[in-house]
Amino acid sequence: MHAYGSCDRPPTISTSSSRSQTDLTELVSEWLQVNSTFEERIFGGPKQVSGTFGIYSELCFPVSSGSTDDSIVQFLIHGGGFDHLYWDNAPGYSYVDYAAEQGYSTFNYDRLGTGLSDHPDPIQVTQTPLHIAIAHELIQLLRNGGLADRAFKQIAGVGHSYGTAQILGITIVAPKDFDAIVLTGTSADQSGMLANHVGQVQTIAALNEPLRFSNLSYGYALPGAIEGLQYAFFRAPAFDPQLLNLAESIKQPQGPGEVIGGFEIKPSEKFTGPLYVINGENDLRVCFGDCLKPSNKVAAVKDLLFPSASNGSDWYLVPGTGHGINFHYTANDAYEHIQAFLKANGF
Repeated sequence: MHAYGSCDRPPTISTSSSRSQTDLTELVSEWLQVNSTFEERIFGGPKQVSGTFGIYSELCFPVSSGSTDDSIVQFLIHGGGFDHLYWDNAPGYSYVDYAAEQGYSTFNYDRLGTGLSDHPDPIQVTQTPLHIAIAHELIQLLRNGGLADRAFKQIAGVGHSYGTAQILGITIVAPKDFDAIVLTGTSADQSGMLANHVGQVQTIAALNEPLRFSNLSYGYALPGAIEGLQYAFFRAPAFDPQLLNLAESIKQPQGPGEVIGGFEIKPSEKFTGPLYVINGENDLRVCFGDCLKPSNKVAAVKDLLFPSASNGSDWYLVPGTGHGINFHYTANDAYEHIQAFLKANGF
């Protein structure tokens, strides 16, 4: 597919700068230090990035009725650290399966730089503005019958973590792309992000898991050990250890272009559809471990970022759950609330 977007192109650092784990660790240290100018130094002004990119996707239909429903499709955007398998990871934990059981079709894909999609330069290309441009193109295909000869009348965007940032961006540049949106793994408080990121102990993917990622440039990094993955995405005792092992086996790298810069979080003034914000109660990354202290950080998202969202908007906190909701015992509780929200709003 062809996609065009405005991305910040760094003038002095390229992926060849990360020649070793020492280089990557220093990059993280300089980014996080007090009064750091690192982001300004590596990201210059906006540059036009264009190209043809291979994007892996799956369009799944419910089969219980014997026929597919073109009225609505859920557009799933995974977060950082995983690919499309975040939404379809194991029997009993699959969001795709649960949605199908409720009669919903889903579009599930690997973002550029993850999974089975192409892996271009992780600093200069795989940034949020380009992800938003690609998602917009995919949404138009779903609207216009460009995939599987199905023209969907309504599209509900469902994102997790970094995927929610992309949904926010899409509603800013194309507020009519989504008829409803569901944001998971997000809140009005991002203060835990740095602690979350540091605790993962980022390592070069090609060195950490050469059997899976030896073909990737050294700019792609992921949590170095299963303990870092647990720290960032899980909350004990609300998960099966086998799901933690599964998450370790399917984890995916990210590039600095996604993590460090390229996107300004600001309100989406023109999105008028219903919004549902659903988060793990003990999410470290976006709630610093408690979404109710000092106030409800999830309920605040609507007024802060989506002031024009409809009165059908709502929120929910999944009890005792961490950032990676889909890996917890409570996953189906979250899925049930999401489908109930969509049905309550006529989708």
